[in-house]
Amino acid sequence: MENFNINKDGFYGDFGGAFIPEMLQPNIDELQKNYLKITESTDFKKEFNKLLTDYVGRPTPLYFAKRLSNKYKTKIYLKREDLCHTGAHKINNTIGQIILAKKLGKKRIIAETGAGQHGVATATVCALMGIECVVYMGEIDISRQAPNVARMKMLGAKVRSATSGSRTLKDATNEAIRDWIANPIDTHYIIGSVVGPHPYPDMVARFQSVIGYETKKQLLEMEQTDKPTHVIACVGGGSNAAGLFYPFLNDLDVEIVCVEAAGKGVNSGESAATSILGTEGIIHGSKTLLMQTQDGQITEPYSISAGLDYPGIGPMHANLFKSNRGKFISIDDDDAMKWGLMLSQIEGIIPAIETSHAFAVLEKMDFNRDDIIIFNCSGRGDKDLDTYINYFKL
Repeated sequence: MENFNINKDGFYGDFGGAFIPEMLQPNIDELQKNYLKITESTDFKKEFNKLLTDYVGRPTPLYFAKRLSNKYKTKIYLKREDLCHTGAHKINNTIGQIILAKKLGKKRIIAETGAGQHGVATATVCALMGIECVVYMGEIDISRQAPNVARMKMLGAKVRSATSGSRTLKDATNEAIRDWIANPIDTHYIIGSVVGPHPYPDMVARFQSVIGYETKKQLLEMEQTDKPTHVIACVGGGSNAAGLFYPFLNDLDVEIVCVEAAGKGVNSGESAATSILGTEGIIHGSKTLLMQTQDGQITEPYSISAGLDYPGIGPMHANLFKSNRGKFISIDDDDAMKWGLMLSQIEGIIPAIETSHAFAVLEKMDFNRDDIIIFNCSGRGDKDLDTYINYFKL
């Protein structure tokens, strides 16, 4: 049977690896040699699990969405990552990586952020541990995610603007990598998604897998089975999706549904639907599917959601796509925004716009009455209120 987990060389099928500048080789070697040894140690697990419980507020509820279920005549559950401390799943990973960085003796943390949730989560754990924090963010994202910028600054982080290229997530990542090359000894780069050179995709997926493992345990209590029929999540880089999918990767009875941002339409020239528009290439240190021109120049992605306008997907998701293990659906801005409002008014939950994309598949797929569908409600919508206000003229 095909295995959809990472292999010993850091690849998911054809995708992954570590394609990096020579200057970063010592850092990546250090992580590759130590990340499993450290994260599987008793000391690490004890500290990680205690902080997830006492600080992050885990386990997050698995909520049966009664009105949504009645409307679509099926069983719909929401894994409530929006109820985590800082308002999204991102904190699960930053808690893990800050403990790892501390055990490796690092004195300074850098990060990239798009929607700002990973930046806030990184600034939060740096404040918690008393470690210097620098967050790179695209100039455009800084203006459209102002509340999160303010939070990062309140938490003591320096927010540095990326002014090159599209001035969004890709460019923030470029700037963070440049910083790491310039400061290789004392600095740890907390990557926020399942992207980048090995071991980052695997490391982030492992830290986020608490989402999927909790879901299995909670579902067993509620439905007397730990196996849903469908697991659904939005995919930009894809850490919230990887976290939910992780325990189900090799369970072929569970359908994996990855929801991408089609922006203003897949073929509009303003989209982030990587599975449709992408080809195999290397971005930010790993081989994956990415949007690029014929001569390998990165194509600028677009989505109304700052967290989904990345020109690639993580190697785990690229493999899910190429192998047909995952079903990929693209949702445009209008449908995502409509679903942000709909979830708010049907279930009283205002989702992040990234998350709204996932719910829009309810009108793109057919479900049976006995299906058990898990949506990763990956983030709350506070950060997107201005976008909602302007879009709906609220």
